Amino acid sequence: MKLSDLKVIISGGAQGMGRHFALRLAEAGASVAVGDVNEAGLAETLEAAKAFAGKVVVRRLDVSSEEDIGRFVSWAHETLGGLNGLVNNAGILRDGLLVKKDRETGAVKVLSKEQWDAVIGVNLTGATLLARDVVAKMVSTGTKPGVVVNISSVARHGNRGQSNYSAAKAALATNTKTWSLEFAPFGIRVGAVAPGMIETPMTQGMNPKAREALIAAIPVNRIGTPEDIWLAVRFVLECDYFNGRCIDVDGGLSM
Repeated sequence: MKLSDLKVIISGGAQGMGRHFALRLAEAGASVAVGDVNEAGLAETLEAAKAFAGKVVVRRLDVSSEEDIGRFVSWAHETLGGLNGLVNNAGILRDGLLVKKDRETGAVKVLSKEQWDAVIGVNLTGATLLARDVVAKMVSTGTKPGVVVNISSVARHGNRGQSNYSAAKAALATNTKTWSLEFAPFGIRVGAVAPGMIETPMTQGMNPKAREALIAAIPVNRIGTPEDIWLAVRFVLECDYFNGRCIDVDGGLSM
Protein backbone atom coordinates (compact mmCIF):
# COMPACT_ATOMS: atom_id res chain seq x y z
CA MET A 1 0.00 0.00 0.00
CA LYS A 2 1.27 3.47 -0.85
CA LEU A 3 1.61 5.72 2.18
CA SER A 4 -0.11 8.54 0.30
CA ASP A 5 -3.21 6.33 -0.05
CA LEU A 6 -3.55 5.77 3.69
CA LYS A 7 -6.43 7.09 5.77
CA VAL A 8 -5.10 5.99 9.12
CA ILE A 9 -5.67 6.32 12.86
CA ILE A 10 -2.68 6.60 15.20
CA SER A 11 -3.33 6.16 18.91
CA GLY A 12 -0.96 7.68 21.45
CA GLY A 13 0.18 10.33 18.99
CA ALA A 14 0.72 13.27 21.33
CA GLN A 15 4.43 12.59 21.81
CA GLY A 16 7.25 10.12 21.26
CA MET A 17 6.92 7.43 18.64
CA GLY A 18 3.26 8.10 17.91
CA ARG A 19 3.93 11.73 17.02
CA HIS A 20 6.90 10.69 14.89
CA PHE A 21 4.74 8.19 12.98
CA ALA A 22 2.07 10.83 12.40
CA LEU A 23 4.55 13.37 11.04
CA ARG A 24 6.24 10.83 8.78
CA LEU A 25 2.88 9.80 7.36
CA ALA A 26 1.88 13.43 6.86
CA GLU A 27 5.17 14.02 5.09
CA ALA A 28 4.31 11.14 2.73
CA GLY A 29 0.89 12.64 1.96
CA ALA A 30 -1.29 10.35 4.06
CA SER A 31 -4.46 11.39 5.87
CA VAL A 32 -4.01 10.85 9.60
CA ALA A 33 -6.33 11.01 12.63
CA VAL A 34 -4.30 11.24 15.81
CA GLY A 35 -5.74 10.41 19.23
CA ASP A 36 -4.37 10.72 22.76
CA VAL A 37 -5.48 11.76 26.26
CA ASN A 38 -2.79 14.47 26.23
CA GLU A 39 -4.58 17.35 24.52
CA ALA A 40 -1.67 19.77 24.84
CA GLY A 41 0.56 17.22 23.11
CA LEU A 42 -2.03 16.71 20.39
CA ALA A 43 -1.98 20.44 19.69
CA GLU A 44 1.81 20.29 19.32
CA THR A 45 1.53 17.34 16.94
CA LEU A 46 -1.03 19.22 14.85
CA GLU A 47 1.16 22.33 14.70
CA ALA A 48 4.20 20.30 13.63
CA ALA A 49 2.17 18.55 10.92
CA LYS A 50 1.37 21.86 9.19
CA ALA A 51 4.78 21.68 7.54
CA PHE A 52 3.70 18.65 5.50
CA ALA A 53 1.32 17.95 2.65
CA GLY A 54 -0.79 15.27 4.30
CA LYS A 55 -4.03 15.90 6.17
CA VAL A 56 -3.69 15.59 9.96
CA VAL A 57 -6.57 15.93 12.41
CA VAL A 58 -6.47 15.41 16.16
CA ARG A 59 -8.96 14.60 18.88
CA ARG A 60 -8.82 13.43 22.48
CA LEU A 61 -8.93 9.63 22.72
CA ASP A 62 -8.98 7.53 25.88
CA VAL A 63 -8.37 3.96 24.72
CA SER A 64 -9.39 2.62 28.13
CA SER A 65 -12.97 3.68 27.27
CA GLU A 66 -14.95 1.56 24.82
CA GLU A 67 -17.39 4.42 24.26
CA ASP A 68 -14.58 6.89 23.54
CA ILE A 69 -13.03 4.48 21.03
CA GLY A 70 -16.36 4.10 19.22
CA ARG A 71 -16.86 7.85 19.00
CA PHE A 72 -13.30 8.46 17.84
CA VAL A 73 -13.42 5.83 15.08
CA SER A 74 -16.72 7.20 13.76
CA TRP A 75 -15.33 10.75 13.81
CA ALA A 76 -12.10 9.72 12.08
CA HIS A 77 -13.99 7.79 9.42
CA GLU A 78 -16.21 10.76 8.64
CA THR A 79 -13.45 13.38 8.84
CA LEU A 80 -10.95 11.50 6.65
CA GLY A 81 -13.57 10.21 4.23
CA GLY A 82 -12.96 6.59 5.19
CA LEU A 83 -10.37 4.44 6.96
CA ASN A 84 -7.94 1.83 5.66
CA GLY A 85 -5.28 1.80 8.36
CA LEU A 86 -4.53 1.78 12.09
CA VAL A 87 -1.33 2.11 14.09
CA ASN A 88 -2.06 0.78 17.58
CA ASN A 89 0.56 2.74 19.50
CA ALA A 90 -1.02 3.96 22.77
CA GLY A 91 0.60 2.49 25.87
CA ILE A 92 1.39 3.15 29.52
CA LEU A 93 3.71 1.75 32.20
CA ARG A 94 2.85 0.91 35.79
CA ASP A 95 5.94 -1.11 36.67
CA GLY A 96 6.45 -3.12 39.83
CA LEU A 97 7.54 -6.55 40.99
CA LEU A 98 4.65 -8.96 41.43
CA VAL A 99 5.91 -9.66 44.97
CA LYS A 100 8.65 -7.66 46.72
CA LYS A 101 10.19 -7.90 50.19
CA ASP A 102 11.74 -4.81 51.73
CA ARG A 103 15.33 -5.57 52.75
CA GLU A 104 15.23 -3.33 55.81
CA THR A 105 11.74 -3.82 57.23
CA GLY A 106 10.91 -7.25 55.83
CA ALA A 107 7.55 -5.92 54.68
CA VAL A 108 6.06 -7.68 51.67
CA LYS A 109 4.61 -5.55 48.89
CA VAL A 110 2.71 -6.73 45.83
CA LEU A 111 1.76 -5.37 42.43
CA SER A 112 -1.66 -3.84 42.90
CA LYS A 113 -4.68 -4.84 40.88
CA GLU A 114 -4.98 -1.19 39.88
CA GLN A 115 -1.49 -1.32 38.33
CA TRP A 116 -2.39 -4.52 36.50
CA ASP A 117 -5.77 -3.31 35.27
CA ALA A 118 -4.48 0.07 34.08
CA VAL A 119 -1.79 -1.44 31.84
CA ILE A 120 -3.93 -4.28 30.51
CA GLY A 121 -6.79 -1.84 29.91
CA VAL A 122 -4.75 0.54 27.74
CA ASN A 123 -2.08 -1.67 26.17
CA LEU A 124 -4.20 -4.71 25.38
CA THR A 125 -7.94 -4.17 25.79
CA GLY A 126 -7.81 -0.68 24.30
CA ALA A 127 -5.71 -1.84 21.36
CA THR A 128 -8.04 -4.77 20.78
CA LEU A 129 -11.21 -2.66 20.81
CA LEU A 130 -9.63 -0.05 18.56
CA ALA A 131 -8.62 -2.72 16.03
CA ARG A 132 -12.10 -4.24 16.27
CA ASP A 133 -13.90 -0.99 15.56
CA VAL A 134 -11.55 0.18 12.79
CA VAL A 135 -11.70 -3.16 10.99
CA ALA A 136 -15.49 -3.27 11.41
CA LYS A 137 -15.64 0.08 9.58
CA MET A 138 -13.47 -1.28 6.79
CA VAL A 139 -15.56 -4.43 6.44
CA SER A 140 -18.91 -2.61 6.55
CA THR A 141 -17.80 -0.21 3.81
CA GLY A 142 -16.04 -2.87 1.72
CA THR A 143 -12.72 -1.07 2.05
CA LYS A 144 -9.69 -3.03 0.85
CA PRO A 145 -6.81 -3.33 1.11
CA GLY A 146 -6.45 -2.39 4.76
CA VAL A 147 -3.67 -2.69 7.31
CA VAL A 148 -3.28 -2.73 11.09
CA VAL A 149 0.10 -2.23 12.78
CA ASN A 150 0.35 -3.18 16.46
CA ILE A 151 3.18 -1.69 18.50
CA SER A 152 4.27 -4.51 20.78
CA SER A 153 7.57 -4.58 22.72
CA VAL A 154 10.55 -6.84 23.26
CA ALA A 155 9.28 -6.93 26.85
CA ARG A 156 6.86 -9.56 25.51
CA HIS A 157 9.70 -12.05 26.00
CA GLY A 158 9.52 -11.31 29.75
CA ASN A 159 11.05 -8.48 31.77
CA ARG A 160 11.59 -8.16 35.51
CA GLY A 161 9.16 -5.75 37.12
CA GLN A 162 6.81 -5.71 34.14
CA SER A 163 4.36 -8.57 34.62
CA ASN A 164 1.52 -6.37 33.41
CA TYR A 165 3.32 -4.71 30.50
CA SER A 166 4.97 -7.94 29.30
CA ALA A 167 1.66 -9.81 29.40
CA ALA A 168 -0.11 -7.08 27.42
CA LYS A 169 2.59 -6.80 24.77
CA ALA A 170 2.91 -10.58 24.41
CA ALA A 171 -0.84 -10.89 23.96
CA LEU A 172 -0.82 -8.10 21.38
CA ALA A 173 1.89 -9.90 19.40
CA THR A 174 -0.09 -13.14 19.58
CA ASN A 175 -3.29 -11.41 18.50
CA THR A 176 -1.41 -10.02 15.52
CA LYS A 177 -1.32 -13.56 14.12
CA THR A 178 -4.89 -14.31 15.21
CA TRP A 179 -6.27 -11.17 13.60
CA SER A 180 -4.26 -11.68 10.43
CA LEU A 181 -6.03 -15.02 9.99
CA GLU A 182 -9.44 -13.57 10.80
CA PHE A 183 -9.13 -10.44 8.66
CA ALA A 184 -7.44 -11.98 5.60
CA PRO A 185 -10.77 -12.79 3.89
CA PHE A 186 -11.54 -9.06 3.96
CA GLY A 187 -8.23 -8.05 2.37
CA ILE A 188 -6.85 -6.65 5.63
CA ARG A 189 -3.32 -7.40 6.83
CA VAL A 190 -2.02 -7.21 10.42
CA GLY A 191 1.60 -6.86 11.48
CA ALA A 192 3.44 -5.92 14.65
CA VAL A 193 6.64 -4.08 15.52
CA ALA A 194 8.34 -4.70 18.87
CA PRO A 195 10.64 -1.84 19.91
CA GLY A 196 13.45 -2.27 22.38
CA MET A 197 14.67 0.69 24.42
CA ILE A 198 13.73 3.82 22.47
CA GLU A 199 14.50 7.48 23.18
CA THR A 200 11.09 8.80 24.22
CA PRO A 201 9.74 10.84 27.16
CA MET A 202 8.92 7.49 28.80
CA THR A 203 12.53 6.23 28.77
CA GLN A 204 14.08 9.63 29.46
CA GLY A 205 12.63 9.44 32.97
CA MET A 206 14.59 6.29 33.83
CA ASN A 207 17.10 6.10 36.66
CA PRO A 208 20.47 7.11 35.08
CA LYS A 209 22.32 4.04 36.40
CA ALA A 210 19.61 1.68 35.19
CA ARG A 211 19.64 3.44 31.83
CA GLU A 212 23.41 3.04 31.47
CA ALA A 213 23.26 -0.63 32.44
CA LEU A 214 20.59 -1.30 29.84
CA ILE A 215 22.51 0.49 27.10
CA ALA A 216 25.55 -1.65 27.92
CA ALA A 217 23.43 -4.76 27.29
CA ILE A 218 22.41 -3.63 23.79
CA PRO A 219 24.78 -5.09 21.16
CA VAL A 220 24.70 -1.95 18.98
CA ASN A 221 25.52 0.05 22.14
CA ARG A 222 22.89 2.75 21.83
CA ILE A 223 19.27 3.54 22.55
CA GLY A 224 17.00 3.39 19.53
CA THR A 225 15.20 6.37 18.05
CA PRO A 226 11.59 6.80 16.91
CA GLU A 227 12.95 6.88 13.35
CA ASP A 228 14.36 3.35 13.83
CA ILE A 229 10.88 2.13 14.69
CA TRP A 230 9.23 4.15 11.95
CA LEU A 231 11.33 2.33 9.33
CA ALA A 232 9.83 -0.97 10.52
CA VAL A 233 6.30 0.45 10.73
CA ARG A 234 6.67 1.79 7.21
CA PHE A 235 7.74 -1.65 5.98
CA VAL A 236 4.61 -3.25 7.46
CA LEU A 237 2.38 -0.56 5.99
CA GLU A 238 3.90 -0.76 2.52
CA CYS A 239 4.72 -4.44 2.06
CA ASP A 240 1.53 -6.14 0.90
CA TYR A 241 3.12 -9.56 1.37
CA PHE A 242 3.90 -9.07 5.06
CA ASN A 243 1.23 -10.47 7.37
CA GLY A 244 0.78 -11.99 10.82
CA ARG A 245 4.29 -11.52 12.17
CA CYS A 246 6.06 -9.38 14.77
CA ILE A 247 9.39 -7.69 14.01
CA ASP A 248 11.80 -7.02 16.89
CA VAL A 249 13.64 -3.69 16.47
CA ASP A 250 15.84 -3.59 19.53
CA GLY A 251 19.50 -3.36 18.53
CA GLY A 252 19.86 -7.06 19.36
CA LEU A 253 18.76 -6.70 23.00
CA SER A 254 16.48 -9.73 22.96
CA MET A 255 19.02 -12.11 21.36
